[in-house]
Amino acid sequence: MSYDPKSPGNPADEPPTLPTDRRAGCPFDPPAELTALSDEPVRRMRYADGHLGHLVTGHSAARAVLADPRFSSRYELLHTPLPIEGLSGQLPPAPAGDITGLDAPDHTRYRRLLTGKFTVRRMRQLTERVEQFTTECLDAMEAAGPTADLVEAFAQPVPTLMICELLGVPYEGRERFQSQVATIFDQTADAAAKGEAYTALLQYLGELVLAKRAEPTDDLLSDLTASDLTDEELAGIGGLLLAAGLDTTANMLGLGTFALLSNPDQLDALRADPGLAGQTVEELLRYLSVADPLMRSALEDVEVEGRLIRAGETVTVSVQAANRDPHKFPDPDRLDINRKATGHLAFGHGIHQCLGQQLARVEMTVAFPALLARFPTLRLAVPPQEVPLRDRANIYGVISLPVTWDKE
Repeated sequence: MSYDPKSPGNPADEPPTLPTDRRAGCPFDPPAELTALSDEPVRRMRYADGHLGHLVTGHSAARAVLADPRFSSRYELLHTPLPIEGLSGQLPPAPAGDITGLDAPDHTRYRRLLTGKFTVRRMRQLTERVEQFTTECLDAMEAAGPTADLVEAFAQPVPTLMICELLGVPYEGRERFQSQVATIFDQTADAAAKGEAYTALLQYLGELVLAKRAEPTDDLLSDLTASDLTDEELAGIGGLLLAAGLDTTANMLGLGTFALLSNPDQLDALRADPGLAGQTVEELLRYLSVADPLMRSALEDVEVEGRLIRAGETVTVSVQAANRDPHKFPDPDRLDINRKATGHLAFGHGIHQCLGQQLARVEMTVAFPALLARFPTLRLAVPPQEVPLRDRANIYGVISLPVTWDKE
């Protein structure tokens, strides 16, 4: 059989699996095997269960797949590139309220309801709360200093408190909420503990939904109780917003600070001009791409960049590689806060693009300059190679970030 570049691949070659190993001393760079594929934007890949699908690493190919309705997001149609602990066989369908695992028209119904809740007024209100929570966390960090684990003291609590604010979690319930969240996202916790915490969290969100139905307040869950969504769907949406908006932002704050501290010229530039905060956030989103990869399944035969993807085949889109594609971003492996990182895919693309992206931007745009202004001498408290990384988690980042500063 001769090789056809438009066929599923060369049968004489064994397709690779998803590269996951980062080079030692390069905590911010994707696996070298991924970025080396920029001239082959779509290629064959073998999945954890033996399925032969595709890996997309090129920026334009990634946008094409993520925007094409001929590719499905339904979990039960997908094959996973890596084994999932506790799962054997096919992925289950998306639970109630989880719009990330749905296609139109089911996805459209949820999305339309949710999009209208992220209003300019609510974002303005939440900006004031981000500033307040950021200040409170920095106050506590300074009082306990001059050393801290930035993840525990700052990166984790700021977005956790913001999710509480968005969902309307009352103050008396926040300690319980935060404890369950910490277990779910604890990389050292076993699957059973995480499962128990997630079940308890959904139970709590169910109780919260009932409380909002009985006595609405000014928050997203209360707004949604006026819709035709069931209690189960509302609790599921709460869980989705938690999963999508907390761990990602927390790791962007932790890993982003690590990246800035490791690039003193960029750190100094941001300190000198806090007005670069918004641009810095976009470049960090591109440079770090903590939420990776994204998966889709072809509903029919589709050709992408000259490669035929057959119906039923799973496509893994590497956001990390796409955001380091030199055809889109010149000198992509350099952190440059003066770069116009327009068009990065850190929030995805197409109908599943992150709903809460504006809130995430607000949190980071407030948090990074505030942290650097409060602690002008902030630096790592350990050698960079001793910073523990979440290199086997769904969301990449740091497990902890020991920092120190000079007391005045």
